[in-house]
Amino acid sequence: MNRAEKATLQLQAVAVLRMLKETRTYDELAEVTGLPAGDLNRYVNGHVLPSVDRARDIVGGVGRDELAAELEARIRVDEEGYVDNSDVVFDQSFLDLVAPVAAETFDFERPDVVLTAATDGITLGAAMAGYFDARVAYAKKSKETAVEEFIESRQRLQSGIELTYYLPASSIGSGETVLVVDDLIRSGETQELLLDIVDRADARVGGVFALIAAGDEGLDRAKGRTDAPVGALTTFEE
Repeated sequence: MNRAEKATLQLQAVAVLRMLKETRTYDELAEVTGLPAGDLNRYVNGHVLPSVDRARDIVGGVGRDELAAELEARIRVDEEGYVDNSDVVFDQSFLDLVAPVAAETFDFERPDVVLTAATDGITLGAAMAGYFDARVAYAKKSKETAVEEFIESRQRLQSGIELTYYLPASSIGSGETVLVVDDLIRSGETQELLLDIVDRADARVGGVFALIAAGDEGLDRAKGRTDAPVGALTTFEE
């Protein structure tokens, strides 16, 4: 890890602590993190940065648990199992905190491109791309008029409906590393289509990440398609 990467990690740890501090006293934050309240005060107020080891523990350890809890508090699931995560996907500052936590937790390979599906995955894709300094690309269910060449992935769903995603061919280059992300993974059908697009582009999968997993079916399906890390910030059983 070079000097710039260390500084970035330290600043991300401070951002996570500031988010946690919004609803906690320093003593409560000390109990959550296991760090002295005085040190936390200095970190939160910008007087000093945490060490790299502490920053890593904050971002990849307590940060993951607390962000997952915050995420669970924000989502709503109705009686039919439909998920309302608008309080998450419309909050770019929250997603910007998720990105480093996901990277530290799942050890994704640094991607050249972050690939998602329109539309709810776009804000998460932008956050992940910003963290990795990568390009973001999103597949759509329709073709853009001005684009001449597409990568196309098609699948017949269990319901009998045929789902097709299109991505401009110039979005992913041969041999590039691609991180597939989405806000929600349930059956894994969307992720399978995105992984197929990566294959058709002759690119490499660096990982698959979702904010929310509804059960294990989708995660298991993605794991069956790639040896790269696959994970979600939080999982709930339907």
